[in-house]
Amino acid sequence: MAASQVGPNAPVVASSEVKPVQDDSRGILYPAAAHTVFQLDRYPATSTVARFVDRYWLSTWNLPPGVRHEQQVLLHPVVNVVFEPHGAVVSGVDTGRFAVEMKGSGRALGVMFRPAAFAPFLDGPLTALTDQDVPLSRVPALADLEPLLVPLVADPAVSGERLAAVVDAALTERIPAERQPCETTTEWAELAVRDRTLTRVEDLALAAGVGMRTLQRAFTEHIGIGPKWFLRRYRIYEAGERVAHQETVDWSVLAADLGYADQAHLTRDFTAAFGLPPAQYAATSAARRTAEG
Repeated sequence: MAASQVGPNAPVVASSEVKPVQDDSRGILYPAAAHTVFQLDRYPATSTVARFVDRYWLSTWNLPPGVRHEQQVLLHPVVNVVFEPHGAVVSGVDTGRFAVEMKGSGRALGVMFRPAAFAPFLDGPLTALTDQDVPLSRVPALADLEPLLVPLVADPAVSGERLAAVVDAALTERIPAERQPCETTTEWAELAVRDRTLTRVEDLALAAGVGMRTLQRAFTEHIGIGPKWFLRRYRIYEAGERVAHQETVDWSVLAADLGYADQAHLTRDFTAAFGLPPAQYAATSAARRTAEG
């Protein structure tokens, strides 16, 4: 995308097509579990809400007595609002690995915002949410969604489609009509996600047609982290997806494709994110796929 197509006067464009987890498992460690241990469904937002919301997701599980499953996730660098039967929280950008323990039966409904797109609903910079889970009741702009959605999530008879429709209708009433400053940041961030040749902050700033300081300030204020970290997270996602889709990976070639100086730098970042070196993670993933059959 040329720089002239991204900026304060550019048209607001909805986020990309919502893909099923089988086709897009970015951030889900050992995603084969999504087919055997729990179910993860995704639903698109309607056009009005899609200015700010990437998707709705519903995680559902029903495990036998005494069985527990810990699911680890490298969350997308965005805000999620999560509704469970006992309450609702706002989760900011998580710079580590998020882990959730599943036991018995349960489900959780999430509203995954686009990068930077939660800014109009929070009073202050998004750094206030980085690595934080905040009760939804402390976010006045959306607090009244909790008594609306929590009872519905607690009722297993309410379908995922119905949950998505209810939260979408509620958000439609809260979407600002005028263009927001954060929407330009959203476009810059999503340009970085789409264009895999943009591996450095300098490259992204040039493509966006702004200086590096402007880019850094916008990402920090509207997303909660800097553009360097954002770019690195999506490079690591790409490496994880190669493993998830059972590809035979030449790690030195992949390191070069992702803009790393050498394989050692990719190995360091991958290990920090996934908790295992790339080759060991690939072997463990293959073993788990076989075991989970």
